[in-house]
Amino acid sequence: MKNDLTQENLKFPIGKCPKTDSISKNDLETWITTIELFPSKIKKLTETLSVEELNWVYRPKGWNIKQVVHHCADSHINSFIRFKLALTEDVPNIKPYEEALWAEHEDGNSNDISPSIQIIEGVHARWVLLLRSLGGAALKRQFFHPANLKISSLEETIGVYAWHCNHHLAHIEQALLHKGQF
Repeated sequence: MKNDLTQENLKFPIGKCPKTDSISKNDLETWITTIELFPSKIKKLTETLSVEELNWVYRPKGWNIKQVVHHCADSHINSFIRFKLALTEDVPNIKPYEEALWAEHEDGNSNDISPSIQIIEGVHARWVLLLRSLGGAALKRQFFHPANLKISSLEETIGVYAWHCNHHLAHIEQALLHKGQF
């Protein structure tokens, strides 16, 4: 994690999601393993936190730890569904969602993160099983994201979500390191 406390570094403690021009079998395996290990890592980081600690933010005007956990459950459910749509439809339009607004609802701001940890564990178990079953043609399948007007392949999306896992683990670590004080 960078020691520089600029807004950009606080928002992206591991850097912005890298663009990948060429994806190797090793890249995919590394990314899938990252997705597979995420539930145990986020659980370990958060399982002993007090309510006060769960409310620590990772940057000024940023989400608190509990919102990050709830967001990961929401985001990864959506991603899993996008994978299933791309595997069963021809370049489907996916449904974007307003993640910042979702984080403000009671379930996205609850002090009880255990339901979201359970969702993450269950979704990731199914997701990794699916990901490990995909061959070359399936990995090339795509979906269209209407909010950013972009077509994405499943293989590049695996990399994005591996980054997403590490990005939010770093947010939680950052909030804990600074005790939510910025």
